[in-house]
Amino acid sequence: MEYRRIKDQDKVVDPVNEDIESLRGKALLDVPAPFDKTKWRMKSIVTLALTFLTSSQAILIVWSKRAGRYEYSVTTANFLVEALKCALSLVALSRTWRTEGVTEDNRLSTTVDEVSVYPIPAALYLVKNLLQYYIFAYVDAPGYQILKNLNIISTGVLYRIILKKKLSEIQWAAFILLCAGCTTAQLNPSSDHVLQTPFLGWMMAIIMALLSGFAGVYTEAIIKKRPSRNINVQNFWLYVFGMVFNIVAILTQDFDAVVNKGFFHGYTPITVLMIINHALSGIAVSMVMKYADNIVKVYSTSVAMLVTAVVSVFLFNFHLSLAFFLGSTVVSVSIYLHSIGKLQR
Repeated sequence: MEYRRIKDQDKVVDPVNEDIESLRGKALLDVPAPFDKTKWRMKSIVTLALTFLTSSQAILIVWSKRAGRYEYSVTTANFLVEALKCALSLVALSRTWRTEGVTEDNRLSTTVDEVSVYPIPAALYLVKNLLQYYIFAYVDAPGYQILKNLNIISTGVLYRIILKKKLSEIQWAAFILLCAGCTTAQLNPSSDHVLQTPFLGWMMAIIMALLSGFAGVYTEAIIKKRPSRNINVQNFWLYVFGMVFNIVAILTQDFDAVVNKGFFHGYTPITVLMIINHALSGIAVSMVMKYADNIVKVYSTSVAMLVTAVVSVFLFNFHLSLAFFLGSTVVSVSIYLHSIGKLQR
């Protein structure tokens, strides 16, 4: 009897010890994470930078025109954008080499297997970037900001076809809203023409969206083929081939003008700012992926559409109509829904 009493006492569990044991090895979900002031500041800076660069991109292109035409060669400007991005990638790589040393993942390899995958996306980006200049013969800066969101649809569909990624029902609904928003923003109630943008402008916008979407999906497939590879190495080779293809474009399209008038003929401070803007925009997107998240891109794109429209009212006498306001609102909602659908997929 005495032995049984002692054994039963051993089975009595201390509730305090039981609580401690139950918490051991488990995450304290109810305890909020400490506020990281440095990370919050960096996220704010990246958000503001991306918003500023995105909203000013179309404005600078339109502003660089003189009497409705480009006095400078757009192929030379595009070449300088690629050259500047290539230089920025080298600077980032040099910093990596100083801090981490030269490794297999950050070495600039020149093997055929390494570099042979980059000409295709570089050629696609070349055509898309050159069309970016010519589309402004048919659309204004705010209209361009609206129509370039069509690349969300092309990217989503190509993701499904090429990378076999499933799209959620929310994302498909967002695509429909995006098309409706783009069309609403281009309605022209004060003219016999239903849409402000002519058919050729819409076709150029759709072609640009398809080129951008395919190049983006192809580039992501390259990155995921070797995920440990330093992103700046991959960017470097992409920009090198971009420079090569732009040189071919200069020789075939603007050779006589460059030889007779000079490489920098027609350049103004606005042209220089436009080139810097284009180069930094790509860097800003990479910074968003590192320090922020996809929601930041959504908000930046939405705010950029509004900022571009407001600035265009003062610079280019743009008429901010109710149709444009409603259309841009629908586009912003569709971009947000697409982002939410991506998170819930």
